[in-house]
Amino acid sequence: MPTGLDAPRTLAGVALLSLCLLLSLCFTAAAWGAATSDTSDAQELQPIVISATRLPTPALEVASSVTVITAEDIAARQERTIADVLKDVPGLNVVQTGGPGGVTSVFIRGTTSNHTPVLIDGIDVSDPSNATGAFDFGQLLTPDIERVEVLRGPQSGLYGSDAIGGVINIITRSGSGPMQFAAGLEAGTFDTFNQAGSISGSQDGFHYAANVMHFHAGATPVTPLDLLQPPVTPQPEARIDDYDDNLTLSTKLGYDITSNLDLGLVARYSDIHLHTTGEDYLSVPPFSGYPAPQQTTAATDEYFTRLTAHWRSFDGAFDQIFGLAYAHLRTDTVQPESGASLNTGDRRQADWQGNIRLASTETLVVGAQYERDEIVAPLSADQTIRSGYGELQSQNGAHWFSALNVRYDDNSRFGGKVTWRFAPAWVIQDTDTKLKASVGTGFKAPTLSELFQDFPPFFFANPNLEPESSTGWDAGIEQGLFSGTVRFGVTYYHNYIHDLITTDVTGTTYANVGLATTQGIESFIAYQPLKTLTLRLDYTYTEATDDVLHQELLRRPKNKATFIATWQATSAWQLNLDVDSVGDWIDVSRDGLSSGLQAPGYTTVNVATTYDLGAHWSLFGRITNLLDRHYENPIGFLQPSIGAYAGFKVKL
Repeated sequence: MPTGLDAPRTLAGVALLSLCLLLSLCFTAAAWGAATSDTSDAQELQPIVISATRLPTPALEVASSVTVITAEDIAARQERTIADVLKDVPGLNVVQTGGPGGVTSVFIRGTTSNHTPVLIDGIDVSDPSNATGAFDFGQLLTPDIERVEVLRGPQSGLYGSDAIGGVINIITRSGSGPMQFAAGLEAGTFDTFNQAGSISGSQDGFHYAANVMHFHAGATPVTPLDLLQPPVTPQPEARIDDYDDNLTLSTKLGYDITSNLDLGLVARYSDIHLHTTGEDYLSVPPFSGYPAPQQTTAATDEYFTRLTAHWRSFDGAFDQIFGLAYAHLRTDTVQPESGASLNTGDRRQADWQGNIRLASTETLVVGAQYERDEIVAPLSADQTIRSGYGELQSQNGAHWFSALNVRYDDNSRFGGKVTWRFAPAWVIQDTDTKLKASVGTGFKAPTLSELFQDFPPFFFANPNLEPESSTGWDAGIEQGLFSGTVRFGVTYYHNYIHDLITTDVTGTTYANVGLATTQGIESFIAYQPLKTLTLRLDYTYTEATDDVLHQELLRRPKNKATFIATWQATSAWQLNLDVDSVGDWIDVSRDGLSSGLQAPGYTTVNVATTYDLGAHWSLFGRITNLLDRHYENPIGFLQPSIGAYAGFKVKL
């Protein structure tokens, strides 16, 4: 099996190849489906999307490119962290430094890893004390997740700073109905031992859900053996496997005071312990780095909470929600080579949103937000952001749907910024056709670390930085055939990013000197030949270029394909197949001192199965990296080899 996908020479060639491939697969699949199944049994799922417009909207009416992953999808694939969930999303590349718990970054449509805000139940969970302000996807567990929405394209018109590449919106489970208890246990390769438990339900106006999740992977090989021998190291070293232990508690509470007024509270706490192999650096030429002989330990505490009040008035014509949120992130790190360090960040946020139904086909969304970000350690710095936004969501006739939004952000450090987005869709129900397009702007405010954190005498912050900015657009088509048995689509996207923050010509400080262009194709075909069998193939082609140096941007593979098959073989037995193929990319060495390295692509196969025993019990098992591919992503960090896991669940 090939390790990756061969890169086509031109974007036009990719577009033509994608369309031809999709059409040929479509008609082949349709012919098979017509011969083997009754198309009246096809179940085309059109989920409700919230993140694209901040309103619950049928996916068919949404012009923005968005992927929705449900709790059922996560359970079928037995994905334990959000990094595992996101690896299958088109237009998105996941880079994890080693096994579970390793620092994990996401690149959407070729943009930078800090160009994507992450929301959990309306809480911005990025770390203000992080040097780049990016969210680490390596430690978010999945047992309490109800759905994940990945919104692609510049979205600052609704979400403000960071939303150049897109938005990831995560919604956790709520309780309803009689009290229910659920628990599960799993063990497997790499000293894995995971447990999860939950209680949920509702009584009168009170609804509740509480979860406890423990993830443990105690022995994951990460460091390549060839980096532990001379001449890379001064003397031979033994590999020490990585260790990750994550205990997360979460709750989601609500109380309906009246039929038109309800209160809500969400809270999340994580206690994380990591042992990883850091870098040691030779103090003599050639000043190269090598894996440290002793491990780095990190202990992280994270608190997130949000209180909401939701009020409906005038027979639902005016729907508003007010929220207060607080986030606290603290990480104690001990590196044998450089000693101990502490990073602590806080975020306080107040927000209000009102949805005004002007007519049956017109809704006006207005909102305001106040946010204060603060670094408590290793330095003291803060900034405040005051924002206001508006959006008009419209339907004109039976075919035209659109959303137009604009937002103003006033940052205490650099002043005001206006962003906008327009996303129209033309839907023909009779032929199951959707033509869609969007155009908008985005920006990324400089982080507090970039503004104020010095590393004398080698590097200094720049308090005069301006925000990074972007303009992006996309256009595409989605087509359903044979009563929804088959659906396919192609979308072209283009982003231009300017004023990128990077090191200046001296290499001693930051400056707004970067320019980049990202463009590509996202395509898919979904086929449901039987009510019990679903198949989906996604292919993404990405060109991401540094327009100053005229080089490919790091860690943006040009080619990515994903195939997912889910089969409910019997009423009790389910099978899932997940194939990911990623092409070559440009990377840096593990020590960060060498750039422009060619990283080879890879293909992985994962299988999972679940069997319902009845009487509230079920068994499950999975094999990851079934073909035992040995690959590094990024360079210098091995990804886990073949792994086998099994466990059980109980619901009472």
